[in-house]
Amino acid sequence: MKKITTTLWAALSAVLISTGAVAAELKQVAITAIVEHPALDAVRDGALAELKKAGYEEGKNLKVDFQSAQGNTATAAQIARKFVGDKPDVILTIGTPSAQSVVAATRNIPVVFSAISDPVAAKLVKDWGASGTNVTGASDTLPIQPQIDLIKQLIPNLKKVGYVYSTGEVNSVVVLKQLQEAGKVNGFEVVEAPAPRTTDIGIAARSLKGKVDVIYTSTDNNVVSAYEALYKAALDSGIPLVASDTSTVARGAIAALSNNYYILGEETGKMIVDILNGKKAGDIPVKTMDKLDLYLNLKSAKAFGITVPQTLVESAKEVISQ
Repeated sequence: MKKITTTLWAALSAVLISTGAVAAELKQVAITAIVEHPALDAVRDGALAELKKAGYEEGKNLKVDFQSAQGNTATAAQIARKFVGDKPDVILTIGTPSAQSVVAATRNIPVVFSAISDPVAAKLVKDWGASGTNVTGASDTLPIQPQIDLIKQLIPNLKKVGYVYSTGEVNSVVVLKQLQEAGKVNGFEVVEAPAPRTTDIGIAARSLKGKVDVIYTSTDNNVVSAYEALYKAALDSGIPLVASDTSTVARGAIAALSNNYYILGEETGKMIVDILNGKKAGDIPVKTMDKLDLYLNLKSAKAFGITVPQTLVESAKEVISQ
């Protein structure tokens, strides 16, 4: 009897130890985005795919909590406080306002940002190297001159560029300054059209009627999330759209030269995996992308009366023709 009891206790202990090991292996990743739109969604999907590839699968050994701030910075701050209280293993932030809210809320939980054009200007990190803090991430920063070269191929007699943007988004203000500097070198003037809220996007675009040759849009989250409204206003005003977010091409932009946001998400996911495997966020340098993809919408170009050079068509990764 004693031998049987001992055997049962040994078996029970093995089960308990095994259960405890499984519980210990469960990792929690909290994800927040300032808003949901195709580019930011692709970042999230790419990151989760990379986690799964590394053996971290939702519903098995990974718990994922995703929350969108729906474009509201106050909501972003609330989500940040909630996530810090939940104490996940890593917090992934997508978009500048969400990243700023989370970084301000914790100095202990590892934070990995993504889809941030200028993390230094956003005061997330002090430079582009390893931060030495709890923060790292992947940037979608884009060189401005290739964007200008693209616009000039589409509109050779370029004189004035309209820029619709959210004044509250640091990345968008940074791009504005880059655009203005590029204008001095390339001989065009930048006409601003601030749109603090998504509901202001159409109004801002219409304010540029008769004043500009093109509207250029960056990866501004408010603008991208309301791109259909922007397209309608631009079409009504006869102002072609050129973007730096490829997801907007299917939504009306003539062209976009940009990062692949799914791949950006994968690169971000690799950083999260490193942290889950024991590496410190502060030891991981900020990542940037080195390959840009050109997307074209010939149907949209025709609607705006723009002839797209064949050289661009041949070099594009994706062309929408109808």
